[in-house]
Amino acid sequence: MTSLINQSKTAVSILIIVLGLIFVTCEEPEKKVLIKTPYGDMKVRLYQDTPEHRANFLKLVEEGFYDQLLFHRVIEGFMIQGGDPESKEASEGTRLGGGSPGYTLPAEINYPKHFHKKGALAAARQSDQVNPERESSGSQFYIVQGKTYSSEELDNIEEEHSRRRIQSKMFDMLNPYQDSLMAMRQRGDREGFESLIEEIEQKAGEELGDSASFSFPEEVREAYSTIGGTPQLDGAYTVFGEVEEGLNVIDSIAAVATDQNDRPVKDIEMTMEIIEE
Repeated sequence: MTSLINQSKTAVSILIIVLGLIFVTCEEPEKKVLIKTPYGDMKVRLYQDTPEHRANFLKLVEEGFYDQLLFHRVIEGFMIQGGDPESKEASEGTRLGGGSPGYTLPAEINYPKHFHKKGALAAARQSDQVNPERESSGSQFYIVQGKTYSSEELDNIEEEHSRRRIQSKMFDMLNPYQDSLMAMRQRGDREGFESLIEEIEQKAGEELGDSASFSFPEEVREAYSTIGGTPQLDGAYTVFGEVEEGLNVIDSIAAVATDQNDRPVKDIEMTMEIIEE
């Protein structure tokens, strides 16, 4: 009897090991993207928790969509941008940036988990005025260069973010006060106008409560003070990946001469391929 029990235990152990090997064997390797440029290559990891952007980017790379497109907008100390299909074989001096594959993607903004540190891969989009849902371009992207920030500079950016939050809330609350504000302006009652604005601002702050005050998480603040980035963009654009290798390539591209439209004077073509690790 004891022998039968031991044999059963052995069989179960073997089955567990075999199933474990099957699961390991069937696990898909992570897909990354290699962006090739005349200044070197960048290896990009795409985030799993921005699934629509990840799937779309991989699809376009697989189709060869990005091959021979340009980094058409380059601003040193800020970012390098590409992915406009109209940039392929575009004549010299043509202003670029308006092209798309004919669709947009819903925003997948996961701040502060994903933020605009140096090397961040993010989706370009139209401004809030015409795109309040912050939908992303179907193909255009940018890679952050940015700069490093002092503690004082980051404090000032936090204050600016806080002001924007209150201003946005004030805008939402303005409707009941518009007639009063217009009447004060027409009769030149500057003191009354400013007093009412202050009252609305105070109410906006009260309604927002603790969320009125913006502050960087400690790990985000540390990244901006060491490797750098563009913190002004946080929470407004979808960051869906990051450069794991080739940060120096960003610096090389960002340093090139550009025209009045921020297009490099000498075209910088890209090609992309999917790699598995």
